[in-house]
Amino acid sequence: MSDSLVIIPTYNEKENIEKMIRKVFSLSVSFHILIVDDGSPDGTPEIVKNLQNGFPAKLFIEERKGKQGLGTAYIHGFNWALQKAYEFIFEMDADFSHNPEDLIRLREACVKGADVAVGSRYVKGGKIKNWPLDRIMMSYFASVYVRTILWVNIHDTTAGFKCYRRRVLEAIDFDKIKFVGYAFQIEMKYTAVRLGFKVIEVPITFTDRVEGVSKMSSKIFKEAFWGVLQMKFKKIQRQKVKS
Repeated sequence: MSDSLVIIPTYNEKENIEKMIRKVFSLSVSFHILIVDDGSPDGTPEIVKNLQNGFPAKLFIEERKGKQGLGTAYIHGFNWALQKAYEFIFEMDADFSHNPEDLIRLREACVKGADVAVGSRYVKGGKIKNWPLDRIMMSYFASVYVRTILWVNIHDTTAGFKCYRRRVLEAIDFDKIKFVGYAFQIEMKYTAVRLGFKVIEVPITFTDRVEGVSKMSSKIFKEAFWGVLQMKFKKIQRQKVKS
C-alpha cells in the first residue's frame, strides 16, 4: 500500500494518459494514481480501464458525466483520497507539462515539514519551456496580481502541480471552495495559508504540452481576475471534524 496518491483530471487525453501512467509507476517511489475523467469521448477512460489489469490496486478511475470543471474534479479526488489511508495527495496534469519525476521532490518537501509543496515556475531554479512570451508574461503578472491583492508569500500562485499533506485537505471545507477553473488553484493555496499551514515552493521546469489540446480559455482567466477580489473578503474557517 502506497501512502501517496496522484490525482490526474482528464478530458480527451488519449495521446498522453498511458505514457503518463506508465511513467509514474516506473518511479523509484511508490505512487498510486486516481484518474478523474469528465466524460472524455476520445476513449481516455477505456485506455485507463485496460491498464488497470496490469496495475491492480494501484490505478483507479472515477468517471463523471460531462465537463464539470477542474476544481470539482480535484475536490472529487480529494474526497475519494480522504476515504482511504493516503498521507500525501498530489495534483498533476496529464499532458506532461508537469514532469512526473518531480513528484518525488514534492513529496520529499512535505516529508521534511511542508504542509503543501508547490511545483513553482517563479522561484529560483524554476523555468518554463515552449510557451510564447505573451503567455509567460500573463502568467507571471497574474501571480504578482494575486500576491499583491491577497498578501500571500507564494510566487507561483496559479501553479497546478502540488502535494498536500492529508491534514490540510481534512481542514478545508470543500463546500466553501467557490471556484472551478484557474482561480481554484489560487483559492486552495490562499485557504491553506489562511488556515496556518506551511506552504513551500519547489522549483520545477514547466513544459507546454506537445500532444492534445489545451483547456485554457479567456473565461478561465476572467474568473481568476475577479475571483481574487472576492477571496480577499472571504471568511475562512477550519472544517469541523465530523463525529
